[in-house]
Amino acid sequence: MRYPDRLLALIKSLSRLPGVGPKSAQKLGLYLAQNKAEAAELARAIEEVREHVGVCRRCGNLAEGELCPVCADPTRDDGVIAVVETAADVLAIEKSGEFTGVYHVLGGALNPLEGVGPESLSIDSLLERARQAREIILATSMTVEGEATAAYLSELLASTGVRLSRPAYGLPVGGTLEYVDEVTLARALAHRQPVTE
Repeated sequence: MRYPDRLLALIKSLSRLPGVGPKSAQKLGLYLAQNKAEAAELARAIEEVREHVGVCRRCGNLAEGELCPVCADPTRDDGVIAVVETAADVLAIEKSGEFTGVYHVLGGALNPLEGVGPESLSIDSLLERARQAREIILATSMTVEGEATAAYLSELLASTGVRLSRPAYGLPVGGTLEYVDEVTLARALAHRQPVTE
């Protein structure tokens, strides 16, 4: 049996979403075709996001107005900037509840093989913001691209006099050593902390 053309078009569109493979797209498409109320609610939510969610003019995070909720919060310390690759990274750090500074979203990481160079990222605005900062935390991912981006930014920001740091990487709470990858274990040992009483 062949699916109707409109359903096939929906499945094809869904399969382009990150993390959604052909089987998942088919499953979602069939579900939406059979559940009209939920499909309508999803369509409304997508339209609302398309119309009302944009990019914060200051940091590049997602926002419903000119500023994202973090930049609009007067209690945040704008002298400490965490540089991240994507808005998803902002959410991950915010969930920790420990960071009280602000963010700068690069819009990705350096990846010459994919055609992502410094001109593709929001580096110029970061350099401008660095003039007012006390500390910049290079919170890029621990991938080859993230490390290359942090190294590149370190060189660019070295002359500004702002304090540069990287988040500490270590062992997960509740994890056992035998399942920790070699790079994480090596970094945890290299950046070990003294035991205090």
